Amino acid sequence: MPAPENTVRRSLLVASAVLLSTALTAPAALAAPKPSTTPAATPPAKMSTVGGARLGLPGTQVDLAGGAPVLPKDLSARSWIVADAESGEVLAAHNAHWRLAPASTLKMLFADTLLPKWPKSTEHRVEVSDMAGVGPGSSMVGIKEEETYTVHDLWLGVFLRSGNDAVHVLSAMNGGVEKTVEEMNEHAEELQALDTHVVSPDGYDAEGQVSSAYDLTLIARSGLQKKDFREYCSTVSVKFPGETKKNKKGKEVRGSFEIQNTNRLLVGAYDVPVYEGIAGVKNGNTTNAGATFTGVAERDGKVLLVTVMNPEKDKGNAVYKETAKLLDWGFAAAGKVEPVGELVPPRSAARTGARPGATASPGEAGGAGDGTVVAGAKPVASATTGNGSSGIGVALGITGGVLVLLAGGAFLVNRRWPLPDLVRRHSRP
Repeated sequence: MPAPENTVRRSLLVASAVLLSTALTAPAALAAPKPSTTPAATPPAKMSTVGGARLGLPGTQVDLAGGAPVLPKDLSARSWIVADAESGEVLAAHNAHWRLAPASTLKMLFADTLLPKWPKSTEHRVEVSDMAGVGPGSSMVGIKEEETYTVHDLWLGVFLRSGNDAVHVLSAMNGGVEKTVEEMNEHAEELQALDTHVVSPDGYDAEGQVSSAYDLTLIARSGLQKKDFREYCSTVSVKFPGETKKNKKGKEVRGSFEIQNTNRLLVGAYDVPVYEGIAGVKNGNTTNAGATFTGVAERDGKVLLVTVMNPEKDKGNAVYKETAKLLDWGFAAAGKVEPVGELVPPRSAARTGARPGATASPGEAGGAGDGTVVAGAKPVASATTGNGSSGIGVALGITGGVLVLLAGGAFLVNRRWPLPDLVRRHSRP
């Protein structure tokens, strides 16, 4: 049987919009159950229906049309989702709204919340108090007290090494952890990521800290609207400022050391090849969360987002292997499946038809400096950052024509929130 026609799909999306509107006006307790630190072995019978009623059901949700490939049979993750990053259509999902510990994938929300606050060149001298509260056993980039770092340095530490020390320094610059957590929770609500409850800004295990595969995908989609977010999450390796020391002549000098992205689909590993078309986003791993990962990849003009949470086969980079399988399936299934839900827009976009990309960091949205995308701006291919970043890691640019003004009515029907150009620049060496 051929894939459904656009007219049929549009009708279904209109119906979905009505269902979604009902869900979003329901009491918050119905859309977002109370957080649980230690989730049950099985998902709740009823979960949030944000994005569509089927996404609130336990188990795998997929509608295969004629010629569509079957889903991979050896997936072990508690929760996962495959979505079209541009249209927002959810191609398939498994326990999409199950509230689980997110680990460092929560740093995507941290970045999406705080990135617009400072220019990259802003400098900060790290005080002893800035590092207070970093949890034992945390992943660290190696920030030293009484040393000065740029905001650019700190964000590289957050994205590449998942540095909790960098998160705490940026939180201190933002007025403290408590204020940062409050802002992250407010931003999650704005994104309609209602499964998410932030306790620690770095994703470190904390009582009541949860998110879901659906929410992490929403958050990643929002972050990817920002040029600097795309740059950081796609950087493979970079030189990071070291400690200031005196050389043999007694002169103070500051060296550097290389840091590499911990995203195995981006850099590769002994049992995980670099995924061709990968463009980020963020991985995580803690005791409570197990392994978590959200990835974005492009192939033949199609951009997909996949989130995988807590594979039972949590050995040998299972989270990356299952993500790669789901990406392969998604690219093969595109146009051959009926969506089972959708990624909803932020509240403000749904309310006013706000243009995507308007929240990009100052001076980082195509060069306008005010968040305005310059039409015709060229993608940055094989570029390097000022402090020696690996060229294959920083190549996400903006094509202004991809970003469009969205009228409120059309948005409710089509729910498109287009991403800037994500053409990828390297395959496995």
